[in-house]
Amino acid sequence: MDKDMHWAARSAKAGLRSIAGFVWPARSILTGERHGGEGSVAPEDFAKLTFLNGGGCRSCALPIAVELGEASLCGACAAKAPKWDQARAALAYDDVSRQAVLELKHAGRRDGLSAMSNWMALAGQDVLADTDWLVPVPLHYQRLATRGFNQAAWLAQGVARKSGTLALVDGLSRTRATPSQGGLSARQRRKNVSGAFEVRKSRAARVKGATITLVDDVFTTGSTLTACSKALLKAGAGRVNVLVLARVVRDADITI
Repeated sequence: MDKDMHWAARSAKAGLRSIAGFVWPARSILTGERHGGEGSVAPEDFAKLTFLNGGGCRSCALPIAVELGEASLCGACAAKAPKWDQARAALAYDDVSRQAVLELKHAGRRDGLSAMSNWMALAGQDVLADTDWLVPVPLHYQRLATRGFNQAAWLAQGVARKSGTLALVDGLSRTRATPSQGGLSARQRRKNVSGAFEVRKSRAARVKGATITLVDDVFTTGSTLTACSKALLKAGAGRVNVLVLARVVRDADITI
């Protein structure tokens, strides 16, 4: 009897979703256009995305011409290693992915979160296997109060659900309000966020000795990720990795 009721309830929900999809077709997170398929990306748009799939430079996720597995390093990382250990990215931040990223970041559009989190979990599966805590890049409390959400925390929670890894969404705090990084040069970005993060005292015991994977929406120049990594390592983290939704791969896109 219980199984019959459970089956009936699931059938009813499926029927309602089907009706809703007919009346209100899904809107693609890439184009904003309504489409007849299921999910947040229209089937014809999916192939336009440039998936990095966790490849490229092992230290900064930048695509490189020759993949050498664990030995894959770009010239910049070979010359000077980042503060973190490894980095993985799901997508290239480009003309196709831009709208989806910006609508998540600035408009709080959540209907693509499940797909985005899944892409990130797949791209970072090797580093997630050894991760103790997923820690999102935090917003300053004033900006969080104004915006009402932290997209990096949403992504961290989504990846946690997909991968079974634990999320420590309040592991880091932003100690001062910094101007937006958009439009700043790499040097200005570093100065803007230098010393702007710290591990919360109430979370210090969990961070100490742990392998932390920092989560953010976009890897641009790495300035924010560097500042966060320094704060985690100062608090005694054993290792810091990076996992992002999208990686800027060309200078023209360093405006976000």
